[in-house]
Amino acid sequence: MPKINVIVRKREGVEFEGEVFAISSINEIGPFDILQDHANFICTIKDNLTIHHTEAKKQDIKLENGVLRAKGNKIEVFVGI
Repeated sequence: MPKINVIVRKREGVEFEGEVFAISSINEIGPFDILQDHANFICTIKDNLTIHHTEAKKQDIKLENGVLRAKGNKIEVFVGI
């Protein structure tokens, strides 16, 4: 199964770090997903971040706002920025 590296940071410290199948969230345009080999980009996110560990297992992180950066197969999320 394809994997991407993800780290989610809050002011208090690291909320999540590991390899996942995909990430989903919402930006000003609407909902989006990031899979392996996604184009590089940076955006603000709001409401929710869903970490897809596998196609069947997921974890939701509620948030007010944040910044997401995707570069290569590495995703960094900064919550509460």
